[in-house]
Amino acid sequence: MALIPATILTGFLGSGKTTLLKRVLTEAHGQKIAVVENEFGEENIDNEILVADTTENIIQMSNGCICCTIRDDLRATLADLAQKKRKGELDFDRVVIETTGLADPGPVAQTFFMDDEVAEQYLLDAIVTLVDAKHAADQLNDRQEARRQVGFADQIFISKADLVSPQEVDALTHRLKHMNPRAAMRPAHFGEVAIKEVFDLRGFNLNAKLEIDPDFLKADDHDHDHGHEHDGHDHHDHDHAHGEHCDHPSHQHGHGHGHHHHHDDDVKSFVYRADRPFSPEKLEDFLGAIVQVYGPRMLRYKGVLHMQGTERKVIFQGVHQLMGSDLGPEWGPDEKRMSKMVFIGIDLPRDILEQGLEQSLV
Repeated sequence: MALIPATILTGFLGSGKTTLLKRVLTEAHGQKIAVVENEFGEENIDNEILVADTTENIIQMSNGCICCTIRDDLRATLADLAQKKRKGELDFDRVVIETTGLADPGPVAQTFFMDDEVAEQYLLDAIVTLVDAKHAADQLNDRQEARRQVGFADQIFISKADLVSPQEVDALTHRLKHMNPRAAMRPAHFGEVAIKEVFDLRGFNLNAKLEIDPDFLKADDHDHDHGHEHDGHDHHDHDHAHGEHCDHPSHQHGHGHGHHHHHDDDVKSFVYRADRPFSPEKLEDFLGAIVQVYGPRMLRYKGVLHMQGTERKVIFQGVHQLMGSDLGPEWGPDEKRMSKMVFIGIDLPRDILEQGLEQSLV
């Protein structure tokens, strides 16, 4: 049987996950969706689109979608759903897991790779994150969970953009891109988003494309020429501004989040590029060592690599400590062979990573 695609939907409290979900569930796209909700959800799906509450805790909707809340753990719920699908007791095409507003999507994503039973039946498609434009500045300043959700995303929807000025949306987008240049970003007006922007995004596919926002790359070159002294200075400011007496950094900053702000976020990304090929053994040793030490702080990373000893591109990606790689297509005859990697994480030591990668080149 084909694997069941799964989407993780995350976003801070009140960001509009349920609105988006209702829209996806009621839209006539002919797909039957099973929704797995964390039971302590702050805003459950409204009963009017549900048919009946059964003792089973799995509710069938009028259009054939299914909704269930997690009783025990995610693993058991997914296994149970897949088993009912196999037996023909439930009919659904895909699963959406709605995490609570405070959840870290990392462990949810890891379930799809670490648990054999889940991995044999499901394919993790993407992590979709909703960001509420009106409250994002404070949430991103005050809550690391909100920043982590941004770092994990394959697709970011900005909700409630109509409630703030275009300048604020622009500043927010700029800030989010520094945290995560791989995720596509678009506004979601009352959850009205095209299904093709939510499903089958293949964010975890090992494909030979490394989508990074091109403006980010330009900004990156320009920002980091004098990177190190600049960063040091920022951290210095940062320590003053957020002394122990202050719980909520956003109170200090007022509510604007201008362009100087992205340096304060602990979730950051950087891109590494190299023309010389990597030595497979050295790179494997180095990356293995890095994920052992920094894995919990590494949210998402991906690369398309020029590796010694093969005519094919090598694609690798990972979430936290879990890393996977694969051989991609051959390099084209006129294609410039180079490696390009993006790392998204919490206070990752850029200098250590760059130095180790440099030393892993042939």
